[in-house]
Amino acid sequence: MDEMRPSSGAHLGLASLFPPGLQAIYGECRRIYHDQPNPLQVTAIVKYWLGGPDPLDYISMYRNVGCPALDVQEHWHYVSLGLSDLYGDNRVHEFTGQEGPSGFGFELTFRLKREAGETAPPTWPAELMQGLARYVFQSENTFCSGDHISWHSPLDNSESRIQHMLLTEDPQMQPVQTPFGIVNFLQIVGVCTEELQAAQQWNGQGILDLLRGVHVAGGPWLITDMRRGETIFDIDPHLQQERVDKGIETDGSNLSGVSAKCAWDDLSRPPEDEDDSRSICIGSQPRRLSDKDTEQIREALRKGLEINSKSVLPPINSQRHNQDRPLSRKDSLESESSAAIVPHELVRTRQLESVHLKFNQESGTLLPLCLRGRLLHGRHFTYKSINGDTAITFVSTGVEGAFATEEHPYAAHGPWLQILLTEEFVEQMLGDLQDLNVHEESKLPKEYSWPDKKLKISVLPDTVFDSPLQ
Repeated sequence: MDEMRPSSGAHLGLASLFPPGLQAIYGECRRIYHDQPNPLQVTAIVKYWLGGPDPLDYISMYRNVGCPALDVQEHWHYVSLGLSDLYGDNRVHEFTGQEGPSGFGFELTFRLKREAGETAPPTWPAELMQGLARYVFQSENTFCSGDHISWHSPLDNSESRIQHMLLTEDPQMQPVQTPFGIVNFLQIVGVCTEELQAAQQWNGQGILDLLRGVHVAGGPWLITDMRRGETIFDIDPHLQQERVDKGIETDGSNLSGVSAKCAWDDLSRPPEDEDDSRSICIGSQPRRLSDKDTEQIREALRKGLEINSKSVLPPINSQRHNQDRPLSRKDSLESESSAAIVPHELVRTRQLESVHLKFNQESGTLLPLCLRGRLLHGRHFTYKSINGDTAITFVSTGVEGAFATEEHPYAAHGPWLQILLTEEFVEQMLGDLQDLNVHEESKLPKEYSWPDKKLKISVLPDTVFDSPLQ
C-alpha cells in the first residue's frame, strides 16, 4: 500500500472519471467533510482485481473536529472503499441488482483519537482494515453490527490493551444507494480483552452501549483511544454485575458459535473398526463435511451475532429473517422451506453411545458461556475447527430440527457432531466446570467426565491440535 491524495475531479464536476460505486461513497463523505474534498488516502499499489494482496482499493482518512456539545472529541475518521462494488463490471463483485447489497453490502470505518500535536493521521488503521477485508473476501463471511472480532494483539502493534474489536453502525455515515446496490457503513471499535469477553458472554450491542456511556472508553461516537489503560469495568466496577451479569441472566448470549481448536472421538466403537468415524480424532485424517453442512455451519457462525433477530443455525441458502415476521419462541435448526436438515445422500447420520470432546484452553473457557448463555435459553452453540472440517454443536431440548434427540443425545453426520443436553445436565455440568470461568492460564490437561452420561471433556494444550492431519 502507499499514500496518495486523490484527484479533485469529483469535486470539480468531473464525476464521470470516477466509477459510479466509488462516486456514491465519495458523495456521502463529502456530505460530512465538505471542507475536505481531497483527503489523504492509502491505496493498494496493485489492485486486488489485478492480482494484488489488498482487497480495499482505497482507505480515505479525514480529520473530524468532533462535537463538544455531544462530548465527542477530535479524531481521525477512516473509510474503506472496496468491500462494496465500486465498478459494476464484475471485476471484483458480481452485480446482483440495485435492490440488494452492493458487493458484500458494507464498507468499514474507524475513528481514532487524535493525539496532541498530530498533523496527519496514522496509517496503521489502513492495514488493520485490509486485514479484515482479506478475511471477508477469503471466507465470504460478512460482518454485522454487534459482531466481535478476537484479534489477540494490539491493533497498532504497540503495547496497548486495545487488542480486539467490536462492530457497530457508523454514527455519521448513512447507508448509500449506489447503481450497484446498497452500502452500509460498519465502524470498528477497539476494545480490551475483558470487554471482548463480556461481549461474548452477553452480546456486542450491550457492551457497545456501555462504551458509549464512558467518555474515555469511546463516548457517543465510539472513538478508539489506543492509550486507554482501563477497561469500562475498571472505571465502573458496578457495570459487570449490574449490567452484564443481569443481561446474561435475562437475555442469554447472542454468540452462537466460534472458530476453535477442537476435536471429538467416538468412544462407542473400537478404533480398529473401519466403519468408525474416529477420523475426527487427533492425528487421523478428517472426513469432509458435505457442502450443505458446511454452508449451514458457516451461516451459523456468520449470522449468530446478528442483532434484532433470533439466533438460529440457518438453513442452506436461507435469506435473513424478515424483521416484521414474528419469530418462534423456540430456536431452530430447521429450514423455513423444508421440514429439517436433509442429510447428504452419501453420509448417514449415526447415533453414538459415548463421546470424548477435546478443546484448547481458549475454546474450553467458552464452555460455561455455551451452557449458561445459550443452552439454558433454549439455543444452540457451535465450535467449528480451524484445522479441518470437524464441528461440534451443542443443542438444548428446545432446538428444533437437530439430528441429536433426547433418546439419542449424541449423533454424528460425517465430522459434524451434535450433542443434546437436558437442562438438568447443563446445570450439573456448570457446577463441574466452574474452574473454566477463570481466564488465567492454568495447568493443562484438564479432564472432566460424566460416566453415567458417557461424556468426557478434555482441555488440552494448543500443541495437541497442531498436527497437520487434524
